Amino acid sequence: MSGLTAYRAHQPGQDPVAEGLLTMLAVVTLCLLVAGYGRGVQELWARRGVGRVVPGWRVAAFGVGVLTVLAADQGPVHELAESSFAGHMAQHMLLLLVAGPLLAAGAAGLPLSLAAPAPLRRLLARWRVAPAVRRLRRPTAYALLAGGGQTVVLWFWHLPGPYAAAVDRPAVHAAEHLALLAAAWLFWVPVVGPPRHRAPAPVTVLLLAGAMLPASALGAVLTFAPAPVYPDRMFGADPLADQQLAGLLMWAPMDLVVLVVALTVFLRWLLRMDRDRPDALIGGPVRRGGGPVATGPGTEGMVR
Repeated sequence: MSGLTAYRAHQPGQDPVAEGLLTMLAVVTLCLLVAGYGRGVQELWARRGVGRVVPGWRVAAFGVGVLTVLAADQGPVHELAESSFAGHMAQHMLLLLVAGPLLAAGAAGLPLSLAAPAPLRRLLARWRVAPAVRRLRRPTAYALLAGGGQTVVLWFWHLPGPYAAAVDRPAVHAAEHLALLAAAWLFWVPVVGPPRHRAPAPVTVLLLAGAMLPASALGAVLTFAPAPVYPDRMFGADPLADQQLAGLLMWAPMDLVVLVVALTVFLRWLLRMDRDRPDALIGGPVRRGGGPVATGPGTEGMVR
């Protein structure tokens, strides 16, 4: 195997001009996204006050998410992805586990809607009240749909055929990253998005566990496969070792992030129940009206 084949993962069919145009298009799209988000946040803060509706920390999260997308597709990470399958997997994990949650935490729906032209806002308003869309927008239904969507997208783009097409063709590569980013963004909305869009805590925990298991299975397949499952030109100098490292990069960070978030959601749910209904958690009597428990000869021993 030649050095060119071993160390340039995007070599066959690569078109530098097409790749450059796609990079420019991606940067322009991100700039328009940031401009629309900033315009919507500015309008909300002008109406309601700075930090209201969309808090400052959510704005900061959105900005860091955009920077993460740029970092994943440019610079050292991009160069690493060009030379190895493990580098490409690191790109995917940045999009799925860093950029996606940060963009979802940015609560971009309302700001972007306000920044849209009036005809588009009216169209979105009609679309949102359609019966089918209203059913899908229910937090539980949306969470299940988003979880299934991310699993399908993740597995599809790591099948040998689609992955090879993404490596060989810049346009397909851009579509792959767009699909992964969009799936992650939508997936994390019911977890870290605005309160009105969050699923109930038990549903969120099940959603996270349900999304973790297929991703872990894919990582395990790549880690323990006895031979490379992709053509050798997709890998670095040692194809099997490169594939095993890529599998671990998918397996370990995904499990760690999901477990930490699921545990955090579960503990916050228990603390909220303890604060709102303390007697329900310890199995004690629930008193209505908050008055003292009446004591008498028949109850004095029980109270003591």
